[in-house]
Amino acid sequence: MLKAAKNITQLFALLSTITLIGCGGSSAETETKPDKIDPQQPVSDWGLVWSDEFDGDAINAQNWTHEVNCAGGGNQEKQCYTDSADNSFVQDGMLNLVALPAEDGAALPYTSARMITRYKTDFKYGRVEMRAKVPSGQGSWPAFWMMPTDEEYGEWPRSGEIDIFESVNLGAARDDGTAENHIYGTIHYGKSWPDNSSSGKAYSLADGVSPADDFHTYAIEWQEGEIRWYMDGYLYATQRQSKVRYNSKDEAVGLAHRGWFTEYFDQVSGELKTHWDTAPFDKDFYLILNFAVGGSWPESVNETGIDASAFHAENKYVVDYVRVYQCQSNPETGKGCETVRPGYDKAEDGLVEGKAPVPLPPSDGVAKNLAIFGGTLDANWTAWDCCGGTTPAIISDADKGDVVQFNINDNNGTVLGFSTRSGHFPAGFTGDSAPFDASPLVDLNGTLSFEMKVVTPPTSATTWLLKAEAGDGGPNTGDVALNTSVEGLDPVVGQWQTYTFSLATLQEKGLDLSAIDVVMVFPAWQTGEGAEYLITNMKIEGDVGASPELVVFTDNENPSWPMWDCCGGSTPTVELDDEAHGNVAEFSIGANPTVMGFISRIDNTETPAPFDASAILSNGVIQFDMKVTSMPGDAAWMFKVESDNNASFAELPLTDSVEGVAPAIDQWQTYTFNLSDLADAGLDVSAIDVLMVFPAWGAGEGAIYRLDNVKIHDPTDAPGINVLFADDAATGWSIWDCCGGSTPTLENDDTDHGMTAEFVIGAQPTVMGILADDDVFVDASAILASGVVQFELKVITAPNDASSTWLFKIESDGATTFAELALNTSIEGLDPVVGEWQTYTFSLQTLFDAGLDISFIDVVMVFPAWGTGEGAVYRLDNVMIY
Repeated sequence: MLKAAKNITQLFALLSTITLIGCGGSSAETETKPDKIDPQQPVSDWGLVWSDEFDGDAINAQNWTHEVNCAGGGNQEKQCYTDSADNSFVQDGMLNLVALPAEDGAALPYTSARMITRYKTDFKYGRVEMRAKVPSGQGSWPAFWMMPTDEEYGEWPRSGEIDIFESVNLGAARDDGTAENHIYGTIHYGKSWPDNSSSGKAYSLADGVSPADDFHTYAIEWQEGEIRWYMDGYLYATQRQSKVRYNSKDEAVGLAHRGWFTEYFDQVSGELKTHWDTAPFDKDFYLILNFAVGGSWPESVNETGIDASAFHAENKYVVDYVRVYQCQSNPETGKGCETVRPGYDKAEDGLVEGKAPVPLPPSDGVAKNLAIFGGTLDANWTAWDCCGGTTPAIISDADKGDVVQFNINDNNGTVLGFSTRSGHFPAGFTGDSAPFDASPLVDLNGTLSFEMKVVTPPTSATTWLLKAEAGDGGPNTGDVALNTSVEGLDPVVGQWQTYTFSLATLQEKGLDLSAIDVVMVFPAWQTGEGAEYLITNMKIEGDVGASPELVVFTDNENPSWPMWDCCGGSTPTVELDDEAHGNVAEFSIGANPTVMGFISRIDNTETPAPFDASAILSNGVIQFDMKVTSMPGDAAWMFKVESDNNASFAELPLTDSVEGVAPAIDQWQTYTFNLSDLADAGLDVSAIDVLMVFPAWGAGEGAIYRLDNVKIHDPTDAPGINVLFADDAATGWSIWDCCGGSTPTLENDDTDHGMTAEFVIGAQPTVMGILADDDVFVDASAILASGVVQFELKVITAPNDASSTWLFKIESDGATTFAELALNTSIEGLDPVVGEWQTYTFSLQTLFDAGLDISFIDVVMVFPAWGTGEGAVYRLDNVMIY
């Protein structure tokens, strides 16, 4: 909506308007359409509400204010912005912005212009469009963008930034030798600098055409929850607000779409909170036109630096017009006037994935273990010094490998340990506050334990203590002497010692086990000066059994999940089938349209038992066997699952199952659907209460079919499956960098994968993967004939060396034997594709034939060929031998 601001006192804020500009990503192509857009009809229902056609003989001061400063735009730019007619003027119906060399002795080597509409005209929602011919040359950085008028959500970029158009270094050489011809559309948002986020897309015209060669139109269409970018009328990028998935308890459990976000302080509680809604792009924004010279972005790419010869009176940023339209269908939301094309909202085409943090599911009450540190830190925990000013470091120990090193420099008082409180996170930390619910472990012999070695004792006598806290400083244990542990030992200098405390004991001392967020080990307050000590294997664990599982039908129906005909009036029956299946559920469809399956609701059973599959979301499946004995013509067969009395559901064809096959007459076939896929399709997995298999509605007459072995479970939890990594490294295994000196991390990925292992390769050649502790190994001898090693891989950033070959290597018994194969020789036969999860499977027989002793497997590695991996960033998940 248009808003003209007249309050003259607001003009003082103009003096401090300094911000940053970001860059985009991948490119796309289309044809150039340089014709002017009719100001009345860019599309059918847009109405022009503001424009500057630059038809006069001077810049309209009622529309624009010149910024005058040498602040460098917040990006180390090399120009001073002036209001001089040398740098900005109207001529022949066009606005001209010119960057010129400054006089000798000037504060910065160039002068240029930046014009803004703040406190004169601003907008919320609409179509914002410019027709312009832009400058070229190494170091040139023209932009057309928007900033929030009142910064209601806080300092940059919490209140947002919309970059409608940017280009850098047009015409300069790219790495491949071609001339730079990309433009960029970007938004900035999220946390305060330096933890800010941005996302966007690069775009280029066909046949290497440069935007600097002619006039082009650049526009956005901005509506509630969505922004779209256009060049010459072609929609090349779309960004949206994040869409949070909630369970039946109205708890955030993930993202259905990862878009933008922001964080700001709650006006009631004062707490800094993350928001996944329309904010910050739901307030008034003003327009900015500027021509920057150099800066951190343009000077670091293409030919690098600044080409002084590019900045002269003829290399101008020439603007024909700037126009703003309002959607007449719904001015309040901007919706109803979308100029779109097929595919614009698909990730593989124009939809840009944002950088919103994925909300972590709340505790589900299911007992699970936590490894805070075991060679690597949990992704949501950090090593922390409360008050001493040191930064705990991860170093290598001859006995234990990577460990955390703590130091105390004086006796002013501090405590040290591990924390998952956001207020304790260092700058740049990418994890989330994730208090741990250990309460289900109390009855499972739960313990908190760690290993510690004192390298240098404090200079004065002290008592070594443990303290655990919960609830952001709430109920805690108080100070607990280490010598009251199960082992009952005091630390001995130079010796590794294990300390174990039962959770029941810590609970008796006052700890709230449901929200543990800090664990500290330290010498008594103000007695620790000079201490250096190492800690590893900090964990909270118990005798956790198998993952939750629901058996709906195997040989007979589950009383809490009876067989069910929704609408056809029939009664499904239990029938005897072949020897392999025994009793099965049989369904018959008559003339009345219906759906059929199993139900667990109060109207259908006296003991309804909806199933909460939250704990197995990452790896869990819904699986069943099916045989059609009478086929209903060509009807499509469907699978539908509902939750919480149909508050949510997912419906998919059987051909979308993992197996991807349609039913065949008189053949038993297995169908598997990943819970994560069903969640992405809209299902709340926390209260599943109906499972249905049926021919498409109204097309099922005459169908007779049978179901058996209907269950919801985690197949990776089955006997005989050795899971080396799934959400975290298995007990006795760790994520590992052989030789590069890095520390692989746990990172939260998409719904399918949850926590994954991330590896980053620098200049030092290395190999990376999953490493077993001493005396830990997998003996796969019993499954040689049919067994496999399988894992999932996503390459985030490819190696700098484009010719690098991705390899899989597996070793046995301390590298006594091994097998090394290219990933494209896997069963799938694929090379990695940047940004895509891919599954790789190698048969044990193949590895055995390649020389591997499969009786003592202790290392699994995935990496670019030795010496060619610099720059690679990649993730692994679901690493299994079975």
